[in-house]
Amino acid sequence: MRAEDHGVIGPRSFDPRRRLRARIDDHLASRDVARVIYGAIVGLALILALGRHPPSAGATAGLVAGTAIAVGLAELYSEVISRETSTRRPVTRADVWALLDEAAAVVLGAGFPTIFFIVAAVGLIELETAFTLAKWSGLGLICGYAFFAARLAGSSVGRAILHMAVLGAIAGALIALKPVLH
Repeated sequence: MRAEDHGVIGPRSFDPRRRLRARIDDHLASRDVARVIYGAIVGLALILALGRHPPSAGATAGLVAGTAIAVGLAELYSEVISRETSTRRPVTRADVWALLDEAAAVVLGAGFPTIFFIVAAVGLIELETAFTLAKWSGLGLICGYAFFAARLAGSSVGRAILHMAVLGAIAGALIALKPVLH
């Protein structure tokens, strides 16, 4: 007799891969995708700007984190004002909590590179390596979303790769253009 037959939770009820897949599917079906991508583009632009005359690793971590929070708060503010003007009524506390959740996706996208600069600040990697990782992980995130968007829209793997390459070329061009201009 199986454990499930006795009402005991068995291995099938807690399959971490299945739970992770469900969370990814939920995320990809949400509006958070646009906000994470928006944040990632803001973060990438900031990293490219800071890379010209880079401050210390700790200062860069603070600037990236602070910018991510500021952009998230700007997202929250603009959504509150937009909602009030379009509905002609004040937002409720529940509305604000939902909008905070959405703004958190922007903060996550823009603030993700902070991790690399914290690691550099404690001396585990060089500052230049942190900038390289921040740039290319931002590009990877943008390309990954483009690939999954195409696949979820029914494209073949080949067309999804093409879709990813075309959309990722924009972010890649920003990264490639920077050294040419210096």
